[in-house]
Amino acid sequence: MAGNKGLPNHADLQPYNHAVAGHDGTLSDPNGELFIKPCVQQEIDFYEKANQHHPEFAALMPVYIGTLSLNDVTDVDSLNEQLPGISDHMSQGLKEEAVLRAKEAAIAKATAETAESPVDIAWKPNKTRKIPTNRSVVLQNSTHGFKKPNILDAKLGRRLWADDAPMEKRKRFDEITKVTTNGSHGFRIAGMRVYKGSDNPEELDADGYRVYNKDYGRFQVNKDNVVQEMRKFIFNKTAGIDADLGRAVAQAFLEDLKRVEHVLANSETRMYSASVLFTFEGDGEALRAAIEENNALVDDVEQGTKELVSDLDRAQEKAPEIDVQAIAGAIEGDVKVVELMGDVDSERDEENEEELSNMPRIYSLKLIDFAHAEWVPGQGPDENSLFGVRSLIKIFEEFAQ
Repeated sequence: MAGNKGLPNHADLQPYNHAVAGHDGTLSDPNGELFIKPCVQQEIDFYEKANQHHPEFAALMPVYIGTLSLNDVTDVDSLNEQLPGISDHMSQGLKEEAVLRAKEAAIAKATAETAESPVDIAWKPNKTRKIPTNRSVVLQNSTHGFKKPNILDAKLGRRLWADDAPMEKRKRFDEITKVTTNGSHGFRIAGMRVYKGSDNPEELDADGYRVYNKDYGRFQVNKDNVVQEMRKFIFNKTAGIDADLGRAVAQAFLEDLKRVEHVLANSETRMYSASVLFTFEGDGEALRAAIEENNALVDDVEQGTKELVSDLDRAQEKAPEIDVQAIAGAIEGDVKVVELMGDVDSERDEENEEELSNMPRIYSLKLIDFAHAEWVPGQGPDENSLFGVRSLIKIFEEFAQ
């Protein structure tokens, strides 16, 4: 995955080189396929339990690859041992940068522990945006593969603090909820970036994006203008995304939001300050080309599937125990028939799978940020997060009309 290009400075190491929210210290390989994020053990536990016991929920999350334990004695050899196979795709520069971040994190953690305040001293927010931890979670970067990705981070919940939060933190977060759309809609725009999002060049960064930081969602977006402000994320004639194309993108997000609602309503979790991460191709020309190429590839795969079913029809005459109906329902070009086909034209199927994996990216919707998330068997669904998801569904239903 990774090429020979040198790793950029740490200040620039962000998801697809442009983070819209979250803590500092994230790393990515030069091609942007891997995402290495400092995290607490609770987040690792949540990822691992999801992948082990809750596959539908895991499908809503970024692909979980593993973890790294980084400390002041971490070296490149230990990275190779912790991530066999994956480390082969990490550049030497990335490995050295990870080691450097590990040493800095170890110092930060030691400093935090040394200066730990007595329980009667007021809690203070972490203004450094760094997590004092020596653990990192390694994920597949869900924003990889887009030419000009538009990204929106929607922080879920009217209640943003976990049960173990200090009283001062609870009060501060409750105040944020009262004056933002976390209170009215159950979510807040924590950050957003839009390709060619302004006609004024002075409002764009070096890559041509208008970037909206966390203050935008807290101080400029409110219950009365939230729908209007979110339209800026999708509908953007300056980038070649007209009303029809925008509605198509909104419809795609809407279907995934409904899937998120269904899974959350049937899961027993509690997530505080988790987010929905929206990503789609922000360059209108590239977006149209990606849609056309995807449609063509899906048509080819569906035609191939029909031919394979015909092959199985003929094979059934010789082997009547094969249930053709069991494989007749391939979903949206996804070659589900592979598992039931046996050896029937496996070479052709491998070609189909490779074509599907090479499809250009159109959009992605993922749940992220699980530092304050846990599984709670017997306590029912997470209505706090569901309220925000349902508000998003209503907004995207309006966009899709």
